[in-house]
Amino acid sequence: MLDARRRQFITLLGGAAAAWPLAARAQQATMPVIGFLNSASAEAFAHLTQAFRDGEGGNVAIEYRWAQGQFDRLPALAVDLVNRQVAAIVATGGEPSALAAKQATQSIPIIFLIGDDPVELGLVQGFNRPGGNVTGGTLFSYALAAKRLELQHELIPNAAAIALLLNPRSPTIAENETRSVKSAALSLGLTIQILNASTEPEIEAVFATIAQKGIGGLLVSGDALFTNRRKQIIALAARHAIPAIYGWREYIAAGGLATYGSSLAASYRQTGIYTGRILNGAKPADLPIIQPTKFELVINLKTAKTLGLTVPMTLQAAADEVIE
Repeated sequence: MLDARRRQFITLLGGAAAAWPLAARAQQATMPVIGFLNSASAEAFAHLTQAFRDGEGGNVAIEYRWAQGQFDRLPALAVDLVNRQVAAIVATGGEPSALAAKQATQSIPIIFLIGDDPVELGLVQGFNRPGGNVTGGTLFSYALAAKRLELQHELIPNAAAIALLLNPRSPTIAENETRSVKSAALSLGLTIQILNASTEPEIEAVFATIAQKGIGGLLVSGDALFTNRRKQIIALAARHAIPAIYGWREYIAAGGLATYGSSLAASYRQTGIYTGRILNGAKPADLPIIQPTKFELVINLKTAKTLGLTVPMTLQAAADEVIE
């Protein structure tokens, strides 16, 4: 009798255990699936992906598509997400991702995060009423380029020439950053050397050119391509002893000298919040474009010392964070 009861209990337990995976799969099947399109790599943007999930709430299944810095892959990746009939597409990592998503669909909601002006790019009709199936946020990275040049000038006042590293595959942001930096350089009496790179070997060649020509410092565009390759860029700046200024604090974690810009993590989190709102019924056309309201100056005194730079006390006092 006891053995029969044991056999019955084991049978019931086995049946329940078998049902658990089925229940989990059924629950997952009911979750909305969104596409996450990014021009960079999963490894370099892992903390930003987590910030997005924190904002969204973790209530969706995500199909990730990473272009690994190969922008020409983005249109096909966007079409693949459309063919999978995702509930929304989150296009991050710069303007190429957003433009590829917009070209791929006029019906699936798109939430972008870019560094440029979305109206100028033709992504939306206006900041307050985007219209259509697209909304998102801008970091206005190009608008801060002039401020970064001023920061560079304070750090190395004797430098007569500064290099500006741009990604030619992001033509709009490259053009806007060039215009912003050259205008500021004119008032500061500086010469700007424009250098382009979109691959790892080209980035190495840029640093060799800067060292060969004796250019005093470097401004790195806020383009996602360079954020994705920030470890390489920081290592090259250290190897060639080139003072470089960046747009995001992610460079500081890799040993960068100084950054000035908004928070990428906060922006990705806000993108997640917008995604959640759209999945709950909000229309992209009615959600205003998100714009940064806070900008941070972070200075790494350790790196400055390695480069033989003395950071003025006035600049240290103005910094939001000083790493010693």
